[in-house]
Amino acid sequence: MKIAITGGAGFLGKKLARALLDDNELGVEEVVLADMVAAPDELTEDGRVRSVVGDVTDPDLLADAIRGDTDSVFHLAAVVSAGAEADFDLGMAVNLDATRTILELARKHGNKPRMVFSSSCAVYGGDLPDVVTDNQQITPQNSYGVQKAIGELLVNDYARKGYVDGRSLRYPTVVVRPGKPNKAASTFASSIIREPLQGDEAICPVAPETEMWLASPRTIVANTRHAHDLDGAAFGPWRTVPLPGFTATVKGMVDALAEVAGPDVAARVKWQKDPAIEKIVYGWPARLETKRAEAMGFKRDTDMQSIIRAFIEDELGGKVA
Repeated sequence: MKIAITGGAGFLGKKLARALLDDNELGVEEVVLADMVAAPDELTEDGRVRSVVGDVTDPDLLADAIRGDTDSVFHLAAVVSAGAEADFDLGMAVNLDATRTILELARKHGNKPRMVFSSSCAVYGGDLPDVVTDNQQITPQNSYGVQKAIGELLVNDYARKGYVDGRSLRYPTVVVRPGKPNKAASTFASSIIREPLQGDEAICPVAPETEMWLASPRTIVANTRHAHDLDGAAFGPWRTVPLPGFTATVKGMVDALAEVAGPDVAARVKWQKDPAIEKIVYGWPARLETKRAEAMGFKRDTDMQSIIRAFIEDELGGKVA
């Protein structure tokens, strides 16, 4: 099996690549990691890994990463929410044009690769019910959500035409992300856990009672792989699935941090509202009913405490500052 991952040097791309390489039953021959930066040595030292470095909006880079013998494509590369809102042209180029280029490559090659497209709950917005169900109309209220919604429709249509074996996943907010804050409006959800655990202060730009729909990196990687492994017929005529998550208030997240790491660590979170971030975050659904995904075998996290413990284990070597 030959696999390409756009955004392959990002934190999810790296975790996904590692999981695929470690699965002896898949018979992985090659994993191509396409990103703006080179894949880390811990992955490239595996002879099956090829790092392709450049701009994902460059058709030549994508053609190098996704060749005619590519069996599977995981399209994770994206300009995240606040970044896409601030730079309309960049968001359209990365989130929409690159997606279309990948789909056209598959059509040109004619080999119908299996494609997993990372979408987002940002496709929802506006006047939403208290609980969003699988049949909720998508009404995005920002450019990122619009671009992801168009991507879902394109993947669905290219799958209908037989050009790809596509499936799109609406990710919850992923916590706790390692590394540094990015331009996502939701980046604070990881920062208020990650930075305090490492001895630094973090700013929370939304009110304590703000609710969010969350999932852990472990569960996101597992569900992304599960989506890939499912037969396309399991999705039926609509190839998009909102993934399971769980609802937590921001205060509940900080309380979980105090329970796991102590009140002194949790006290490193400072509350300072940012109206621009609040406007974006408050437009997202916080409670979803994901019966379809659960019937298809997708998994969910149950509590914030276990996610924090997993982050300490996976990213901090078991140590808290």
